[in-house]
Amino acid sequence: MRRRRVEATRDVTSSASKKTEDRLRRSEAYLAEAQRLTHTATVAYNATEILYFSDEAFPMFGFDPLQGLPSREAVWRRIHPDDVDTVNEKIEYALREKKSVQNEFRLKLPDGIVKHVDADILPVFSATGELVEIIATAVDVTERKRAEDTLRRGEAWLAQAQRLSHTGTWVLDGTTKRFLYWSDESYRIWGFDPLQGLPSRDDMWGRIHPDDQERLWKEVQDALREQRDFFEEFRILLPDGTVKYLEANTHHEFSPLGALLEVVCTNVDVTERKRAQDEREQLRQLEADLAHINRVSTMGELAASLSHEILHPIATARNNARAGMRFLEMNPPNLDEAREALGCVVRDADRAKDIVGRIRNQIKRTPPRKMRFGLNEAVNEVIVMVQSAIAKNGISFSTRLMDGLVPVQGDRVQLQQVLVNLILNADEAMSSIEDGTRELSIRTEQSQTGGILVAVHDSGPGIDPVNLERVFEPFYTTKTSGIGMGLSICQTIINGHGGRLWMSANEPRGAIFQFTLPAVQENS
Repeated sequence: MRRRRVEATRDVTSSASKKTEDRLRRSEAYLAEAQRLTHTATVAYNATEILYFSDEAFPMFGFDPLQGLPSREAVWRRIHPDDVDTVNEKIEYALREKKSVQNEFRLKLPDGIVKHVDADILPVFSATGELVEIIATAVDVTERKRAEDTLRRGEAWLAQAQRLSHTGTWVLDGTTKRFLYWSDESYRIWGFDPLQGLPSRDDMWGRIHPDDQERLWKEVQDALREQRDFFEEFRILLPDGTVKYLEANTHHEFSPLGALLEVVCTNVDVTERKRAQDEREQLRQLEADLAHINRVSTMGELAASLSHEILHPIATARNNARAGMRFLEMNPPNLDEAREALGCVVRDADRAKDIVGRIRNQIKRTPPRKMRFGLNEAVNEVIVMVQSAIAKNGISFSTRLMDGLVPVQGDRVQLQQVLVNLILNADEAMSSIEDGTRELSIRTEQSQTGGILVAVHDSGPGIDPVNLERVFEPFYTTKTSGIGMGLSICQTIINGHGGRLWMSANEPRGAIFQFTLPAVQENS
């Protein structure tokens, strides 16, 4: 009977021990799995050797578990050379202060792989104060560090991109009406100090130019009411008096019930662009003023010949009017002859009116007007204005205008100004020729690109090849009384019409000035 009791006791004890061992194994398995999932390793060591290396510590430090525990020196050699001193300093501090410390360092494995670990170091002391062991838990944070580095690089690139593009960003909480975020470039654009923290909404609105506040506020309220985004341009006025032009693109985030949740806005500083636009506009106006002055100057040169062109139809009209009076004084009056004479008067008056109208168009200051017209007709109008000046210098004049040219699109007066300049330049050049014929010709034809080509040929002295590339430079001239702006203005006008103006030598003598203009498509 006693034997059975002893055997029963042994069975109970053995069973309890087995259950304890099973629980311990499960706990160790759970711990190992938890360490594997969290990339956490545990290491215990003393002054001379490694006492414990968890399963996760082997792959973290790059050791083979089949080779047994690594030596303390081998483990230390895996610490990155640049971080060894820092690790030792942290351990010495933990031992001196007898408390745990946190340490972040790198591992450098034999294959060159670098890992980042975050370790907690805990020294364990005996009751008498002697060091028993050091327990360290290390977490592999390499992926986290890479993600942080990528995020930091992304933030740096974004900040650089915003700085280069003068673009700032801010985010506003739709409920509290407080800013949640301001980018570095937003602080710079609006003139706030980032060290002072986020500005208030009132601070920001206080820097919007007084003349733009009402308009901008209305646009904001309309966008909120209609639950839409908006884009607006406005000015801000900084405390030092600086005025900046901004373009704001604002996105509103609403809840399903229509409550404003968040506002995200990008502000682009377009001050330099606005200044450049203003400068371009001033330059364009200056070019227009110079072109007008050139036109007036040119018409002054033509004044004598134009007066002849005007006086001729007036004198003819006067003679026809007198003839008509004589036909009416006859007894009986010759009404048919009188009617014909009066018709001639009307025709001559219309001719004088047309000449005066062309002169006024050339002289008056009007903005450029693009219209569709036939170039040959415009050329013939120019010829009427310049033919007396050409004839006065004994120049033989001819035209070769191609029939059926497609129309061009442009400012008729400006293009006529170009042609007048080229003709008068040729006329003046040939007036210095004493020997040989003086010949001037104008031709129009279809260009190889489908547009229109206009060429002015003369038999003057031509241009020295050395100066051939300079003839279109501003202020370059071969005339004793010229300012050198005529051809430069002509080139600006032709370029503005999408064409090209150039010069070449005429054979056997003289020069050819040619320009092309794009043709107008039928569906334009």
